[in-house]
Amino acid sequence: MPTDRLVLGDPAAPVTVTEFGDLECPYCRSAAPVLRALVEESAGRVRLVWHHFPLFQVHPHALIAALAAEAAAEQGRFWEMQEALFAQQDRLAEPDLRAVGARLGLDPDLVAGPGAQRFADLVEADYLGGLDLGIRGTPTLLIQGERYRGPVELSALRAAVAAV
Repeated sequence: MPTDRLVLGDPAAPVTVTEFGDLECPYCRSAAPVLRALVEESAGRVRLVWHHFPLFQVHPHALIAALAAEAAAEQGRFWEMQEALFAQQDRLAEPDLRAVGARLGLDPDLVAGPGAQRFADLVEADYLGGLDLGIRGTPTLLIQGERYRGPVELSALRAAVAAV
């Protein structure tokens, strides 16, 4: 499994929910507020770890969006960038990514284009790690390393976490 770099919540939380996601995936966009709520209401018991799994075959901007998110992560702004990109999934071309970066106070030249390419190894490691685990679609959730197959609904996720 790739390293846990992108963590929402207490890094020392006893329960880890891992998401393999694609920033251009509408199902990942729908899952995001549910997963955030799960972490926020857990009183430090649950942390969310994001791993990039850009489905570049069907989402033409997923890879450059992942690179932009990594550029934001380098400056401690991954979750803000994720939220901003989910909010405008129909606008993820390089000029759009630069504009989002600028809006978040990031250097647009590091968020898109050649400047963002330095993050390709991180995105590739996440993607290959997902393939090694048999991940084929997004969002794919793991709870404590075990595949979660239930609905991405708060009540169902609460129950799954409580069962750990």
